[in-house]
Amino acid sequence: MPERRVVVAIEEGLHARPAALFVKLAAAQPVAVTIRKPDGSPVPTRSILSVMTLGARRGDEVVLETDDASGGPSLDALSAYLTTAG
Repeated sequence: MPERRVVVAIEEGLHARPAALFVKLAAAQPVAVTIRKPDGSPVPTRSILSVMTLGARRGDEVVLETDDASGGPSLDALSAYLTTAG
């Protein structure tokens, strides 16, 4: 299962507007991706409520995963968003 481990650089973390933009980007991807904290359960990146309840703050590590072997570019796009301070 392809995955990326990244540290959230967004000042507000995945709250409100940054979460909405992240979900919009995730919805535009051709493969389904999940996000989780290293010790948590995965949630769909296309669900605003799931992403917000994850509670990912700036400096938190998160894991992006997909079951699709061709999902590397989608993981890269979502990782790039999370690691850009805005």
